[in-house]
Amino acid sequence: MFIPRAASSLLAARLQQYPAVALVGARQCGKTTLAREIGGQYFDLEQPGDRTRLDVEWDRLCVERKLIILDEAQTWPEVFPRLRGAIDTERRRYGRFLLLGSVSPALMTQVSESLAGRLSVVQLTPFLLWEVPSVTLRDNWLRGGYPDGGTLDSARFPQWQEDYLALLAQRDLPSWGLSAKPQTTERLLRMSAAVNAQLWNASRMGQSLGISHPTANSYLDYLEGAFLVRRLRPYAASLKKRLIRSPKLYWRDSGLLHAALRVRSHDELLVQPWVGCSWEGFVIEQIISTLTAVGCRFHPYFLRTSDGYEIDLVLDLGRERWAFEVKLTSQPDPHDLERLNKAADLIRAKKRFLVSQTQHPTFSERASSCGLPELLDRLREHPAG
Repeated sequence: MFIPRAASSLLAARLQQYPAVALVGARQCGKTTLAREIGGQYFDLEQPGDRTRLDVEWDRLCVERKLIILDEAQTWPEVFPRLRGAIDTERRRYGRFLLLGSVSPALMTQVSESLAGRLSVVQLTPFLLWEVPSVTLRDNWLRGGYPDGGTLDSARFPQWQEDYLALLAQRDLPSWGLSAKPQTTERLLRMSAAVNAQLWNASRMGQSLGISHPTANSYLDYLEGAFLVRRLRPYAASLKKRLIRSPKLYWRDSGLLHAALRVRSHDELLVQPWVGCSWEGFVIEQIISTLTAVGCRFHPYFLRTSDGYEIDLVLDLGRERWAFEVKLTSQPDPHDLERLNKAADLIRAKKRFLVSQTQHPTFSERASSCGLPELLDRLREHPAG
């Protein structure tokens, strides 16, 4: 059964505006399923047979008016000069090529060298909370959003996630260029999970792994490129305060995080000392991914000053800024919103949201206190721009 995806409308719109579109995202997040639902000529470029078929039929395919779907396009670099040549012969013909890729740096290198100005990028995530309304908030938080990872069949969690991470460490990341031994990568995954929602300290991580801090940063680049983690940059405001300059590290899928930390049930999750960090990361990823899926343009940051002012998520939308504070409670304290407002005043945030598990949301034009589902409903209505 095909479940409509949040990014479908954005993808369709970009195909009407560009000759080629790249749909990027983690392995097994649903890119191929979405592409096949759109329809067209499909080629898996990891398969030699599909490469041969595409090579032999290239001239005919370029003449036809069908969408050409190239899965894992970065694995066959020879296709990019062909794409550039075909596009340049008919620059005003849109919606010709859809490229799917799991490793954005490898794909983006080819794009920047061969397809600059000819292609738009759309990102697909695992299922967002509001894409699968039949799944409860607690289950989506525990098991994450991967289609085969327990979102639709709870019995598959956490074994699917454990196998997914093992394959990444042993096969995929090395094939994508990560030079670390699989055992080192597995340790890196566990250790980065342990510091989820904390400041990234490359020197400390490097010491623990027996590598230099530049090497630790380069290893993290691969995890970020594989859509496993997100580095949230500090907001560089012109404030008369000392600001924290290190990025914060977040695992993008909560199910993978919990599997890496050996959590199997919601009851086990709630007794972990890091449960608040897990909730914070889950909420932040849902906010960022929802706005990305509807085509909103923004830059995400966090704010922390040396004298205690803090905002978990700052969104810079160009003309205005929004501030979000995340709390794991069903009864948020009014003082939490007061503290958020004081910090948000420093950056002149137009909107402020205290996000918790409350069942009694209150919204106003300036400051709101709400649960995640109600917040995401509001964000989905935000116009792209």
